[in-house]
Amino acid sequence: MIKYDRLWDTLKEKGISQYKLIKDYGIDKAQLHRLRKNMVVKTMILNNLCRILDCRIEDIMEYVSDDMENK
Repeated sequence: MIKYDRLWDTLKEKGISQYKLIKDYGIDKAQLHRLRKNMVVKTMILNNLCRILDCRIEDIMEYVSDDMENK
């Protein structure tokens, strides 16, 4: 499973709110909802987030095996 928990930590570290992502950077509310729920998102969104936050993909997402998720 791909999890986006790291995104919220990176946003906090960079001092960027979800509101700012929506208003200043044009990130769609629906995409943020999908990220909060660890749902499928387009790679374009992930690319934009990395650009906005000046970070690596590992700073916003991680892979957690289903075995680890069930424990």
